[in-house]
Formats: sequence, structure tokens, C-alpha cells
Amino acid sequence: MSNSTESGKKKSAFSQALMVLGSAFAWIAAIGMVAAAVVIGLEKYGVISTHYTDLILPPVLRQTESASVPTAAPLLAAKPAQAAALPVYSPAGGVQAVARVANPHTIIPSHPREEVEDYRVEKGDSIFSIARKFSLKPETILWANYDLLNDNPDMIAPGVVLKIPAVDGVYHKWKEGETLENVAAQYKAKVQDILAWAPNRLDQVNPVVKAGTYIMVPGGKRESRQWVIPVIPRGKSGVLKTVLGSGACDSPEYGALGTGSFVWPAPNHFLSGNDYWSGHLGIDIATGLGTPIFAADTGVVVFAGWANGGYGNTIVIDHGNGYQTLYAHLNSVGASCGSGVIKGGTIAGAGSTGNSTGPHLHFEVRFNGGFISPWTVLP
Repeated sequence: MSNSTESGKKKSAFSQALMVLGSAFAWIAAIGMVAAAVVIGLEKYGVISTHYTDLILPPVLRQTESASVPTAAPLLAAKPAQAAALPVYSPAGGVQAVARVANPHTIIPSHPREEVEDYRVEKGDSIFSIARKFSLKPETILWANYDLLNDNPDMIAPGVVLKIPAVDGVYHKWKEGETLENVAAQYKAKVQDILAWAPNRLDQVNPVVKAGTYIMVPGGKRESRQWVIPVIPRGKSGVLKTVLGSGACDSPEYGALGTGSFVWPAPNHFLSGNDYWSGHLGIDIATGLGTPIFAADTGVVVFAGWANGGYGNTIVIDHGNGYQTLYAHLNSVGASCGSGVIKGGTIAGAGSTGNSTGPHLHFEVRFNGGFISPWTVLP
């Protein structure tokens, strides 16, 4: 009986020892898991490198995490602009994955511009290039500066200060007696768009605008006044030098006829200023001072000399087949009134006379009395 009791006591003590040992192992395992989680978290947020994580974590956990986190070495070696996507290397070598890394030089985009701002014209500027600089249509800038330019893009000059709206449309000076409805109708715009444009600072319930105040009409548009030398036919055209300038002249009724095809009127085949658009019925070709200017096609000179309206020294050639070409801002005029010229022949030297911010050739093409884009006929 005593042996049985003693054996029972030993079994009970052994069971208790196993329970204590099991409990200890459970605590050790729990502490190990917490430690592993902490290490993974520190490595994930860059506090320690993947190298140390690989040393600390058991193999199973290392394989799970290494495919999503880059090592410290490629991060430090990468340039800021190249840090968008970097390879992740394992300690044994070889690419396992690609990790996306935050760029520490992130540029926070600025808020869109809303207010009208001033721009001082620089040498070489044009309405077209300024519009491109501010991501606007050239007409928007032309219309916003009517008091200064009178719808003539050639009236700009270095030092002139232009108003630059924030959006395309019409910058309108309010007149006595006007209403939002008739202003919107005048510019083919919507009343709600005028009211909604915050810089206009209009009361949504009772929008009253004081005469002389400028408001923006987003999306508005109007016709532009054209400042151009009219088509001058061969023969006695009856044009007055007091109107067109001293270059106006009579020419023979008959003479050389054009071929119907054109060559570039300057050695360069690219623009330096305005392109063809509603406020500028020609293209501005890049030249240097004195660069030779060529007749785009054979014809008779019907204008040679100074032209009013900002053109400066100008030549107009009638090609006798419905086409006329115009060459403006010339430094020198090498062809005289009534003379015949051949396609590709030198007729002038390029310059910056008249209203111009730098040497270039203003080139126009007319057909049957109307203006066409030079791009439609140039090779």
C-alpha cells in the first residue's frame, strides 16, 4: 500500500514538472514571436537594415519578408530621381523583387493661378511665345491688352508690360449700364461662368459691378481687328502712300507669272515668334540681321519700302495666278516697285524694322484676296 502511494506521488510530481516546463516554453515562444514582430517592424520602417533582420529572424520569416523590402545598400546608392523603383537583393545574391521607394525630393504642386499678372516683354518675345509660356491662347493675351495693342500683335516691344489672365477668355473692362447677361452674350460665354470665377468677387445673389472694373469672362471670345496690308493688284491700284506707307507703288499690269509652287523665303525653316492664328495672319521665320530673303515664287513686286501698321520695310509680290506673298520687318529692300523676280531669287535682307522685338521674317500668303496659312503652300 505504501509503495503504491509513493509511486502515485512520483507520477504527480513528474506531471507538475512537465506542466511547468511546458508553460516556460510557451512563454519563451511568445516572447520570441513578439521580438520577431518588433524586429520586422523596425526593419520595415528603416530603423535597422535587412542585413540585421536576416541575422535575427528564423529562415521561414526571412523568406517571407525579404521579397518586399530592399536592402540598405541600393537605397543609399540610388540617385533621388532614380529612387522610384529599386531592385531588392538577398544576402546570397540575386534579385528577388522590385520595391517602390519614396522620393525625398518630392515637389508639391503649386495652386493654379487665378489672378491676372503683369509680364514685361523681353527681346525676342511675341504674343504667340508669351501665350505658350503661360499655357494660354494668343488671342487671350491680345484681347486682355486692347488698350495697349489695339488688337495688333506687332505692337509689342521690349519693356512693354502686358496683362496675363489666368485662363483663356476675355478680360473685360466694365462699362456703365452693362449687365452680366449682355456681357456674357457679347463674348458668347455663360453668366454662371462669370459668377463662378472667384477673382471676379461678385455677389452671387446681387452681382453689382462698378464701371471701370475689370472682370474675367472665362471661355469668352470675340472677333479681332486685323492690321494688315491689303491685297495690292498689279497695275494702277490706286493705293495711297499716306495710308499704306511710302512703299506703296504702281506696277505694270503684266509681267512674270508664278509657277504655283513655293520655296522657303529664308534659309531657316523654323519659327522664332508668332505662328499663324486669327490675330496674326502669317508666320515669323527665324533669321539673323541681314540674312538673305528669297522670293517664294516668281512674280512682280507691287509694294517695296516702308509700310505703316508695324510692318516696317516690306515687299509684296503678286504672282499673277491669284497668289500674293508678303515679306516684312526687312533690314534692307533689294527689289523695286514693278520689277520682276524669280523663285528663289534674293529680294531683301532680314531685319527688325517696324514693330518687332528682334530680327525675323514676317511672311504672309494671300490667295484670291483672302489670307491662307503659309504652312499649306510651303514645302
